[in-house]
Amino acid sequence: MENQGKKHIGEEPADTAMPHQIDAPERAAADEKLEKPFVNQYGVVIGDSFYDSANSPLNNWSKDVDPVIMAGDQWVHPTNDIGWNTPENQALLEEGYIPQSGQFMHPSKDVSYRKD
Repeated sequence: MENQGKKHIGEEPADTAMPHQIDAPERAAADEKLEKPFVNQYGVVIGDSFYDSANSPLNNWSKDVDPVIMAGDQWVHPTNDIGWNTPENQALLEEGYIPQSGQFMHPSKDVSYRKD
């Protein structure tokens, strides 16, 4: 996918794009500001783009960890999520449309696998 119409890093406000992701969507057209990372109830930083935290269940895995604790909104950042890099979601942003509905997750398929 080409990066047509996107500005170079430094030509746009830091709060409108994710320069560390090569195909990150431009948010200025959608009139949406990036939200800061947050710490969820498990002490894991969400939205910092490092995708690694000392408190993450993935870094403290054992037979006693129930994977269900890693499901839900507390694990998803509203503006720094890998799902925004899909062509469909980039098109929505270019049109200025920000979905306000709840999060969609396929019950048995990881649709973001290998998308980054």
